[in-house]
Amino acid sequence: MLTEDMKQKRQAEIEQKEQAVKDLQKQRFGVSGDLFKKRQELVKPLQDKIYNAVQDLAEKQNFSVIFDKSSDLTMLYSSPKYDKSDEILKAMGYNAEGTKIKK
Repeated sequence: MLTEDMKQKRQAEIEQKEQAVKDLQKQRFGVSGDLFKKRQELVKPLQDKIYNAVQDLAEKQNFSVIFDKSSDLTMLYSSPKYDKSDEILKAMGYNAEGTKIKK
């Protein structure tokens, strides 16, 4: 029963409100939203405490690697002396910064 002009106005209002809802969802629940930031704020101190305890234990007991058995092969700690990343990059023709070495 609305005229074509009124229909278009109402449709535009609906689209604006839908966009506002999407923007609010991103702000609250998106990748860098409020929920994500709050979780990081609450979880990071605990993660740091666990990591430091694992690292201390590994160094005191001379472990080379520590894995998390509760998940799929997650490495919690590895001794820096066994890190061969730079050697592998060099063998592939890159320097430590990841820049291609000219030959």
